[in-house]
Amino acid sequence: MRSIRKTGKWLLYSIGVLMLILLCSFAYVVYVSKTDPPVITDRGSLKWQREDHGNGFYTLGNNWLKKSKSGLFELYVEGDAFERGVVNGKLSKELLVSQEDYFSAQISKMIPSTFYLHFLKYVIGWFNRNLDKNIIDEYKQEIYGISESASDAYGYIGTNYQRILNYHAAHDIGHALQNMALVGCTSFGTWNAASEDSTMIIGRNFDFYVGDDFARNKIILFEKPSQGYRFMSVTWGGFIGVVSGMNEKGLTVTINAAKSSIPSGSATPVSLVAREILQYAANIDEAIAIAHQRTMFVSESFLVGSAADNKAVVIEKTPDTLDVYDPKSDHILCSNHFQSKALAGSEPNIEQINESASAYRYRRLQELLQEKGKNTVQNTVSILRDRKGLHDANIGMGNEKALNQLIAHHAIVFEPKKLLVWVSTSPWQLGEFVAYDLNKVFAMHKPQNNREIYDSALTIAADTFLLSRQYKNFEKYREYRHRIAEGEAINTDSLVASNPEFYHAYVLAGDYCLRHKLPDRAIKYYEQALTKEIATKQEEAYIRRQIADIQKKLQ
Repeated sequence: MRSIRKTGKWLLYSIGVLMLILLCSFAYVVYVSKTDPPVITDRGSLKWQREDHGNGFYTLGNNWLKKSKSGLFELYVEGDAFERGVVNGKLSKELLVSQEDYFSAQISKMIPSTFYLHFLKYVIGWFNRNLDKNIIDEYKQEIYGISESASDAYGYIGTNYQRILNYHAAHDIGHALQNMALVGCTSFGTWNAASEDSTMIIGRNFDFYVGDDFARNKIILFEKPSQGYRFMSVTWGGFIGVVSGMNEKGLTVTINAAKSSIPSGSATPVSLVAREILQYAANIDEAIAIAHQRTMFVSESFLVGSAADNKAVVIEKTPDTLDVYDPKSDHILCSNHFQSKALAGSEPNIEQINESASAYRYRRLQELLQEKGKNTVQNTVSILRDRKGLHDANIGMGNEKALNQLIAHHAIVFEPKKLLVWVSTSPWQLGEFVAYDLNKVFAMHKPQNNREIYDSALTIAADTFLLSRQYKNFEKYREYRHRIAEGEAINTDSLVASNPEFYHAYVLAGDYCLRHKLPDRAIKYYEQALTKEIATKQEEAYIRRQIADIQKKLQ
């Protein structure tokens, strides 16, 4: 009896010690993940109020926001860092709030458990515990200014400043932890003999997908910082980083994700490295110097075009290495693998080439550039919209091996020497490409009577694919996919008929049949999927594993 009491006391003591350790660990994580905003000496801008001119047109001093007839929002901000952030937040408050709503809703769909969502909050807090130490003061002040207009509905996740700051690392965390097709971008450039009029042309698809709602409200930002160069970028509410942009010197920056290992902690977000290059570099050497100064926690390619140098290069950067790919020719291509001497032969890069869709997409881009001949802006748009595989093969709509995966947040085309930029309108890169002349935009005062600021004479028409039966079928395919995600009943034969050459339609059908206890039909769909062009080795392995598991159970 005494022995049982001793054992019981020992167990209670052990449980108590374990609970104390867990509580201390939890308290430590909460403490280290707490991020204090920067100290602002002059907070007078917080009292400023925007003026509503109707029809979605707002002004605040020299700054303004308007919604174009194209569906794009256009935003101009100027001044010191904190003031720019405050003005940005006040002018785009509704866009900032809705963007966080969309992002949170998508995360909740991916992780429906409330417990795991709260757990994830502390995991990310721990991961990003040193994030603010790796971001320059100017950008922390600008982010803090924007956060003053953020919603108070998500206080359980963190303070407004913490959340908006952490969202700038979301792109990096996503592709580092999953190396997913979420970020499968393609970019390229031509100049001299490769361009019809010898001028430099750079095009890119930003294939970053976190739901249709997230891509709904795109902002074309024109910024005049008190330090550095004026620039434009394509962004969204609450985001000051750069994924695609050009400055007044004709320097362009676009980013492409590369294969990354799982990091132990955060450093400088890729988008803020790109932002610093855009704001402070006038040529390629200055861009490389800035990239050298920053430590990143994921691997990324920065395609940098320079009017001053009349060429483009790719700055390839990992957490511990930087190299530059210069093709020494009149054109450059970039997908999601490295090409420089220092990084092309690395183990992660070889794995990326062999197992992902990157190398296939790169070869398709080479093929299209050869077919089109001397490049033009119209040709660049046509290439960005291309949905086919090698040798014009039909690989289904939405295949990651296609340049146009029908998921793009946006596509963009630059002519750096002319300071011209074309931005796609919805859906994806299929709508009109509207043109902005940065010479005119940066010279103008506030738009009068909400007039359009894009150059309608340079607009590139919407893709005629939007009028086709194929496109209507793709819309049906997306609807089937949505209904499956919502747990609704579907007809699997109708699903695959809506996108018959796309392997993933058969995978969806197979998974659906398996969940509904129809193993024989599931095998049939999986086997059909294997006859199509599969995007990645990982997905092919999944299909073969499903077939093997079913056959084993049926024996």
